[in-house]
Amino acid sequence: MKRKLQTKRIRRTAVGQLLFVVGIAATVAIAREPAPIASPSWEGPKTAWHGFDRYDFLMDEGNLAIKAMRAADDEKDGIKHQVEGQRRCIVVVPHAAALGKPWSWRGCYWDHQPQTEVELLRRGFHIAYVESSATLKPGKQWDAWYTFLTEQHDLSRKPAFIGMSRGGEYAYTWATSNPDKVSCVYADNPGGNPEMMMKLGQLARQDVPLLEVCGSIDPLLGRYALPIENIYQQFGGRISLMIKDGCGHHPHSLQDPKPIADFIEQSVQPATNPPPTFAGSEFTRTSYYSLENSYRPLLREATWVACRGPLFTPCYDRYSFQLNGVEGTITVIAPMVTAPGKPWVFRADFVDRDASVDQALLAEGFHIVTGPVPYNADGPIRPHWEAVYNHLTAHGFSRKPVLEGRGGAAGDAYAWAIEHPDKVSCVYAENPILRSQMLKAPLLDGLAPLAKARVPLLHVCGSLDPWLESQTRVLEKRYQELGGQITVILKEGEGHFPTAQKDPKPIVGFILKHTQS
Repeated sequence: MKRKLQTKRIRRTAVGQLLFVVGIAATVAIAREPAPIASPSWEGPKTAWHGFDRYDFLMDEGNLAIKAMRAADDEKDGIKHQVEGQRRCIVVVPHAAALGKPWSWRGCYWDHQPQTEVELLRRGFHIAYVESSATLKPGKQWDAWYTFLTEQHDLSRKPAFIGMSRGGEYAYTWATSNPDKVSCVYADNPGGNPEMMMKLGQLARQDVPLLEVCGSIDPLLGRYALPIENIYQQFGGRISLMIKDGCGHHPHSLQDPKPIADFIEQSVQPATNPPPTFAGSEFTRTSYYSLENSYRPLLREATWVACRGPLFTPCYDRYSFQLNGVEGTITVIAPMVTAPGKPWVFRADFVDRDASVDQALLAEGFHIVTGPVPYNADGPIRPHWEAVYNHLTAHGFSRKPVLEGRGGAAGDAYAWAIEHPDKVSCVYAENPILRSQMLKAPLLDGLAPLAKARVPLLHVCGSLDPWLESQTRVLEKRYQELGGQITVILKEGEGHFPTAQKDPKPIVGFILKHTQS
């Protein structure tokens, strides 16, 4: 019977669960009316920008002094006139500032596809711009502009960045150099450079969410956007992509800016989920999510968009920590809502983004635990795994986890299960290689304790896997002779890879059946 889980919203999934079919009205549980906070006073003359008050400034390139100026009448909403030795700067003020005085920051291409910024103004954001171009790059002038807005005008210390093309490169450049001063980055068909790409890990460690909106035939997609996505995801950062099918470098943005504005608005909200007690006081928190695509209509653009990342799929917190006396790092991926009895999976191998069974178990409320593997040993050390087991069960985890593993790591799962048959609910293995340094005797000779404890086994194997006959078939025969229950699912025509299951339902059903209280 499927577990019934209490629904709950947390920071990482609120937007993804509520966003859209793109271009169709969607409901987001964020107050649309900003708190009635008086906007800070702004010196100098004002003009208008899309119905809101606009204030212009000049920044001296040398001494960084900022003074007010009036935009020329012929500029209307844009900028036409550069001033030698000075940088044009702009602030647009909402009718009422939202709580915390959030703001968005654009460098390059002022007033180009401004629909997201107009929508943010309606939601109480300030909008800021500092003049940038191929020759006017981020530097001390950007730092001075940040200081001017945050210290003299009390705007939030974590702005949201909006960057298109070169502006996307510049947003990443400043953000990766100041990762603690950024709430999020929306980059549209962004450029890039090697230095900022090498520093993306610093941004991921600050848990800064990224959104990239790109054209599928934009020449920058494969050069920058996709490498940024891969790097950021591997570092455990949250990055979502919207790839507009058949579109090039232009037009930027979306005609309906709501999904982008929703992402930015949600990203500036303070985090509300406290760390779990099992992680202790020193831990690293990253994000775990699938990169599976969904295909959604963009009605106004008369095309479709491929969407992936945390805005469009469940996103889970992954905690890495250590225990005294234990060599190696323990990693726990936590579900959004914990199932009754706090079930969990115990394994030795890294959970990659294609692990469909683990993702399905997370959705069912399981914790996924990777036990420590020390650097100076060829596999896990049994007493250290026992320490992890004792630590987690002392924090309420089930006393009978699922033991799971792929390939050679399946042997480690079996080894621990054989030594602790009364502490195992079931064993699940994908194309297993049945050997482990945790056992002195051959693993296939030690199955009797599992059979005696009536521990059910499940193997999923490719029919062409070279280990099938010598490992799974031998274990199957011996376990049945011992009176044990084993199920083998054969994938015809497949070899050792891929190990990820296209349809995880049978495996998840098996595990749920044997972990119910």
